[in-house]
Amino acid sequence: MTSREPSRAEVDQLPGPVLLEFGAGWCPYCQMMRPTVAVLLREHPEVRHIRIEDGPRRPLGRSFRVKLWPNFVVLRDGQVLRQLARPSAQELEDAMGLIADSPLAG
Repeated sequence: MTSREPSRAEVDQLPGPVLLEFGAGWCPYCQMMRPTVAVLLREHPEVRHIRIEDGPRRPLGRSFRVKLWPNFVVLRDGQVLRQLARPSAQELEDAMGLIADSPLAG
């Protein structure tokens, strides 16, 4: 998990494809998704991955209305393409595919 949580303004300015992953180290659902995330990131090396330790009063998670972990936000150039709460591996794979299918993809 990242040591410094970026601000929403910083996230909105990130260029290219980004996968935000909100969760907690102790969360069993988050732990179960780690191997799937690792495989998807190897398949999509162009995607910047930012894992965020979320919790009460964490402003970035609240700005995305995160309520369930893991919560994934797939962005391109600061625009949300898809947000998933506690997704299946297939749902996350489909969302990652949006980056490759995006007309903005290079």
